[in-house]
Amino acid sequence: MSGFLAGADLSANRIELARRRAAQRGYIDLTSSNPTHQGLLFPAEILRDAAEQYWASRRYDPDPRGLLATREAIARYYADRRAPGLTHDPDRVFVTASTSEAYSLLFALLCEPGDNVLAPDVSYPLFEYLAAIHHVGLRPYRLDEARGWQIDADSLRDQVDERTRAVLVISPHNPTGMVVQERQPIFDALDLPIICDEVFAEFPYRAPAVPFLGALHPDLAVFTLNGISKMFALPDLKLGWIVLSARAGAQYAGRLEMLNDTFLGANTLTQTMLPVLFERGMPFVDEMRQRIRANLDLAVAALSDCARLQVNRPDGGYYLFPKVRDCEDEEQLVIDLLEAGVLAHPGYYYGAEARHAGHVMISCLTHSNALEEGVRILRRALV
Repeated sequence: MSGFLAGADLSANRIELARRRAAQRGYIDLTSSNPTHQGLLFPAEILRDAAEQYWASRRYDPDPRGLLATREAIARYYADRRAPGLTHDPDRVFVTASTSEAYSLLFALLCEPGDNVLAPDVSYPLFEYLAAIHHVGLRPYRLDEARGWQIDADSLRDQVDERTRAVLVISPHNPTGMVVQERQPIFDALDLPIICDEVFAEFPYRAPAVPFLGALHPDLAVFTLNGISKMFALPDLKLGWIVLSARAGAQYAGRLEMLNDTFLGANTLTQTMLPVLFERGMPFVDEMRQRIRANLDLAVAALSDCARLQVNRPDGGYYLFPKVRDCEDEEQLVIDLLEAGVLAHPGYYYGAEARHAGHVMISCLTHSNALEEGVRILRRALV
């Protein structure tokens, strides 16, 4: 067997086996990132109204960059958001079926097999698989936990080699919640294209807002990724986008258009709906933001007095990533927590091994009642 996942062990690990056993008696799941499982449902009447114009004049006129009205709506969103005076040409917006597809397009655009991209050493495991599909390596740069998981510039510089083609930045970061709040001189020094994932940008917490990285580095080739999965709690409607900075547009727009035209993955229905979602859906985003902030407040307050936990308020996003003191085996820790009646993710699911050992991930997207009971069980289990 050769190719993607060749030789991979796909059997259930100890945590999954323990989860199946625990399911028979029940447990509280503190790992969910699916808003539709937590009662966060985008208003159905807005969805019906947004879809009506598509059904009334259904027609397939594909555009390799996405429908113009869709791109104009995305451009207005960025022009109005957190970066006064920053405007975006709709021609520098590319609509995709998802942010995962956007990553795949950019790996294909920027890299040849054997090239590499710099990525945080603590990160969402999806990137490893997407890179492997394109035979692209991920070289890990450090996030400094002592400085709120900020980017370690020396580590970033040390990881660059002759086959490095881009830097991957997640802000707010998953799962640490770190937000890049200031210009990063190391980015200017390296002068590499930056892929910036900001799918949690609408959910600042400790940080007052999430700056647009393209505004912090206007002279660099920056590709900004976002979509409706997190912003509008609509993972089922599958729509994402890439916004190119001026330099990225000048250097890469033509080739990216050809790549996107090859798949045309974004469906016309959801593209047609997007302007209405932006126009009428932001109050729902505000409500979701308030709920997540309240849940983060609840979890931080409940866990901060636990002697075995080091709990830091994240800059943004909706996860907590506390450190568990005196933890030598994250896998066994999670199994013990399941025995106590609560599921958390171990830090090693996110690559947090060795230097970052002893972390768990808790989703504060969880319904408030379940979250309150779950953190109570977790705190009691860690005494």
